[in-house]
Amino acid sequence: MFNAITHSQIYVLDQDEALDFYVGKLGLEVGADVDLGVMRWLTVGVPGHPERQVLLETPGGPMMSEETARQVRDLVTKGATGGHLIFTTDDCRKTYERLLDLGVEFTEEPTERPYGIDCGLRDPFGNHIRFNQPNAGTGEAAG
Repeated sequence: MFNAITHSQIYVLDQDEALDFYVGKLGLEVGADVDLGVMRWLTVGVPGHPERQVLLETPGGPMMSEETARQVRDLVTKGATGGHLIFTTDDCRKTYERLLDLGVEFTEEPTERPYGIDCGLRDPFGNHIRFNQPNAGTGEAAG
């Protein structure tokens, strides 16, 4: 049946601000930035890996009513929408220091875990982001 996950979606409140954060600070690259008339299709991904993209979507039409969009925006602001991204890195502490220097606010410093070194942050909209350095041989991200 299925053979890949190509896109995941998180809600952001401002797509230009999201670009600044995800591309300008986290170092992701734009996969697509297309005005579809009813919405802006904006995706980002890890450089060199176009097979997996994250859609940075603003709550609103045509998928939901304005009342629902307002409720979703409130939930996004509170960090309660379930938006989560987990990345891996070759050096968690070095990545943490680089992002800290860029002004990224962390919710958790790099911490030793059974699966590797892991830390957490939130994007400007409340979405939860983790990145970890898996232990040698595990090759799996966890969070």
